[in-house]
Amino acid sequence: MMASNGRSHHSAGHRGWPGLPYPPYPLYGSFGMEAFSTQSFHNFQQALPLIPGQHPAANGSSTPSPAAMEMQSTSSEEHSPSSASPPLPPRIYKPCFVCQDKSSGYHYGVSSCEGCKGFFRRSIQKNMVYTCHRDKKCVVNKITRNRCQYCRLQRCLEVGMSKESVRNDRSKKKKDVPRVELVELPPAPPELEDLTSRVCRAHQETFPNLCQLGKYTMTNGSGQRVTLDADLWDKFSDLSTKCIVRTVEFAKRIPGFSTLAIDDQITLLKAACLDILILRICTRYTPEHDTMTFSDGLTLNRTQMHNAGFGPLTDLVFAFASQLIPLGMDDTEAGLLSAICLITGDRPELEDPSKVDRLQEPLLEALKFYVRKRRPSKPHMFPKILMKITDLRGISAKGSERVITLKMEIPGSMPPLIQEMLENSDGPEALTSTSGGSCTTTGQPNVSTTQPAATASQPATTVGLESSPTAVAP
Repeated sequence: MMASNGRSHHSAGHRGWPGLPYPPYPLYGSFGMEAFSTQSFHNFQQALPLIPGQHPAANGSSTPSPAAMEMQSTSSEEHSPSSASPPLPPRIYKPCFVCQDKSSGYHYGVSSCEGCKGFFRRSIQKNMVYTCHRDKKCVVNKITRNRCQYCRLQRCLEVGMSKESVRNDRSKKKKDVPRVELVELPPAPPELEDLTSRVCRAHQETFPNLCQLGKYTMTNGSGQRVTLDADLWDKFSDLSTKCIVRTVEFAKRIPGFSTLAIDDQITLLKAACLDILILRICTRYTPEHDTMTFSDGLTLNRTQMHNAGFGPLTDLVFAFASQLIPLGMDDTEAGLLSAICLITGDRPELEDPSKVDRLQEPLLEALKFYVRKRRPSKPHMFPKILMKITDLRGISAKGSERVITLKMEIPGSMPPLIQEMLENSDGPEALTSTSGGSCTTTGQPNVSTTQPAATASQPATTVGLESSPTAVAP
């Protein structure tokens, strides 16, 4: 039929009329090809003007000249849907203007790779402020682009990436987001409210908020990554020991934890201690300066954290900290998530995993109620927060391996509490208290079976740690 878009579509039944070339231009009208007989189409064709260079044929049809045939051939290739056109060659972009990696297209005004596109978008959308720890002339290429965020952002701006394009792109996406119907949640049961309050208080009293700390840093040491900085390690190991003590104190304050069998308390503490320590330090991440702050206010940048003992674990921890920022967790959520990390029934060697699971259930419910109440328009935030436990476990597994390799790098012996709590072991026996009843950095663990039995409210790992949290330096 003759389509109204001006292109000629011939059915199989009308193909191959002898001596009748296709019309030199489209036929317009509301009629269809079916209304024409062969003779009527022939008469209509005769009435059409000739293409320059075309001559009438002897049989009444027109015979095109070579030039006209070329024009018609070109026209039929353009208009016939059945003509096969050669495939277009793949589009080749210039290398990324920022780091010279393979470009994925033009983003925000320049040819760039996916990595630099995403980095620039995040930096502008979050109004990131970076700091160069050298002379602001760092080389930015495929290998070094992640080393200095300040110089990478400056390079993005130098090559012409547009901040306005990022803002416009963000506003367009916001317009496309469908409105979420706000559903009024029923109030949490009083017992969940009480549990939430107690866990939050336990978290805050054993882990000061970042805004409560007076930050300070250590200016000595290498500005580049080294295997280990002895001065930083001494400070870091001392702080780590105190952080472990506070983690034990936090565990004792979680409702129901002290009712578990002593061996199960030890197993859970040992399995989750590194999870909680990493989660806590990552909530004190300052993205503007790429630093983390310890409980006494010591603030270290990425290089210093590496040299203090984190080593190959450094970038994993900083990446996890960056992932927490969009979640916007407060103290209550961090405390509940820490408690859920601790009280989980899938740890090996538990005597009564079902009891542990029963203790975890109200913690999960409390976190769900609190997250949904705080973010009624974001129903998927609760599972997102909960899934961070999987990431924590992956980092902790590598952290336990790091403790083993660290023993070969440090100048002296590993502080016993760090080794016992953070290094993988075959059982809970290594976590019994010292003969004096307190956990110290010098006393050797006493595994004698003649030690007086601890009560259910006084786990073997925490005998002698009944003092208030303020008695232990953060």
